[in-house]
Amino acid sequence: MLAGTEGAAPGRGILGLDEAGRGSALGPLVVGGFLWTGPAPEAEERLRSVGVRDSKQLSPKERERIALVLRKLGRSATARAEPPTIDRHVDQGQLNELELSLMAGLVGALRPHEVVVDACDPDAARFGRKLSARCRAAGVAVKVSSSHRADELFAVVGAASIVAKVGRDQAVRELQARSPIPLGSGYPSDPETRRYLERCLAEKAPLPPWIRRSWKTLTRIKSGQGVSALEDYR
Repeated sequence: MLAGTEGAAPGRGILGLDEAGRGSALGPLVVGGFLWTGPAPEAEERLRSVGVRDSKQLSPKERERIALVLRKLGRSATARAEPPTIDRHVDQGQLNELELSLMAGLVGALRPHEVVVDACDPDAARFGRKLSARCRAAGVAVKVSSSHRADELFAVVGAASIVAKVGRDQAVRELQARSPIPLGSGYPSDPETRRYLERCLAEKAPLPPWIRRSWKTLTRIKSGQGVSALEDYR
């Protein structure tokens, strides 16, 4: 699902792309895009000056504040996939392909002339080639730069990581409003999330639709095994 874009008038520019929630055991995967529409040489200094960096280094309040500023400096947009879609792609070994589809959708909506992306593939160059091919197939010819830790190295991707994380945080808050049990952050390493999953499994009732059934977390909880800080899917 692609959310509406916000901010300055459409135009060519540099688009940063990053995701939030890939490793979560519940809730959506959210891809964030931030399009810098000002002079390219000014992007790094201007974005850093308002506090942009990797979203994991910022508090929720800082992310919310910076996200509001970003709307005045460029264009922000998100695309998301819900747990049933995530599970279907995981079952087919296609999680990276799902993320590529979401990113290509943002490229099509924002129409930049250059993309800088934080790669989720161990081979960053391969991920960049795949994204470029997806964009060409959709009729958008764009230069794609792909690297690991791009959210730390490039301010435009740091901005995208903030957009993605703010969108993901909002989604989790909406889910929490529907649940009488605290969900926590949604990540397997979060004790509150683990307790929530344990309780859901103990009730022997159908699992809520926002839980990802394809994650190893559920199997490990059922068998009494521990959950690692960096959980993965089956």
